[in-house]
Amino acid sequence: MSTAEYPVILIVGPTAGGKSGLALTLAQQLPGGGEIISADSMQVYRGMDIGTAKPSGDEQDLVAHHLIDIVDPDQPYSVDDWLKATEQLIIDIRARHRWPIIVGGTNLYVKAFLEGLFDGPAPDEGLRAQLANWSLDQLHAEVARVDPPSAERIHRNDRKRLTRAIEVQRSTGQPLSHWQSQWNSSSRRSDVLLIGLEWPVEAINRRINARVRAMIEAGLVEEVRALHASRRLGIQAREALGYKQLIAAFEGHSTVEDAIEQIKIETRRFARKQRTWLKSFRSRPDSHWITCEALDTQDIAKQALAHIQS
Repeated sequence: MSTAEYPVILIVGPTAGGKSGLALTLAQQLPGGGEIISADSMQVYRGMDIGTAKPSGDEQDLVAHHLIDIVDPDQPYSVDDWLKATEQLIIDIRARHRWPIIVGGTNLYVKAFLEGLFDGPAPDEGLRAQLANWSLDQLHAEVARVDPPSAERIHRNDRKRLTRAIEVQRSTGQPLSHWQSQWNSSSRRSDVLLIGLEWPVEAINRRINARVRAMIEAGLVEEVRALHASRRLGIQAREALGYKQLIAAFEGHSTVEDAIEQIKIETRRFARKQRTWLKSFRSRPDSHWITCEALDTQDIAKQALAHIQS
């Protein structure tokens, strides 16, 4: 069996744009069926269900889903961990004569899968020990000085990634953003069909607001409160959209009502960044883009299937 028989179907698009629903439909309608691989850096965490928009238990019973609920939320999980697991899953799914379907949620995961992962220089333990004494503000200010694009992308509370950005710049003389931009066509995969979902800004913002309301009604506040009270959320997990804003409220920095509004604002901002990022894939010859506003999931799936089968 060649990879050409079962290319990887990669679904990308803005948050709340219907990627998971499309993946579920394709997995049932593709000849022989498919299995879904989550590319969401927060769906890997157990207990973080509502705020990460995990597929329901019924959906997971209907179609096999992978890389969901695999680590506890106080544990780190890296893009390298995800890549290694995904490559093995693709082999296993193809061996079952089924289609691997990756649902893109985390930009870095998708980028690394398509174009390779920048390994970078070996850790500099002396520099790391020195930077461990720096405050987060000092780390962020240094990254902003030597590598403004990385400072824009890396959260100012993410000590690990801020430290690595400084380490790469000092070890190589070039900023981390420079090296990451060197991902190019020489390392691109040839076994992928990319399906991109497009939404007008106003339409996706309405969907985002509706999703946040639905999450609140489903018990998001209670979910985050319980995780926070049990001290189960590690550094990475605390940064998840929805969780971060509610944790701030529980710690007295805002009200729950304000936190909910901030979740909507930050999710819309995240969708805007996604739109910018997704532009880099429009020129790929293996991609097909679907304008979704006037279509339901079945209509979108018909267009996707027509592209895949062609």
